[in-house]
Amino acid sequence: MGLFTQLVTLPLAPVRGVGWVVERVLEAAEDEYYDPAPVHRALADLEQRLLAGEIDEETFDQREDELLDRLEEIRAYRQGEQP
Repeated sequence: MGLFTQLVTLPLAPVRGVGWVVERVLEAAEDEYYDPAPVHRALADLEQRLLAGEIDEETFDQREDELLDRLEEIRAYRQGEQP
């Protein structure tokens, strides 16, 4: 950018800065939402609860299906981002 362009667009600098911050926050939120580690921990916890007798097979199967669907969603998202 030339000096003239920078001077003319200077009043928009705060808007560009806010846009940049919003993009970084969105990236961080997506990274957290699409992190498979909490889902793996939830699956392990679910299995422990089943073995401890805290939940029955039906509850285990239902929750396990939900968590596996979530892992599939995460996998699809990550594959869509990578070339």
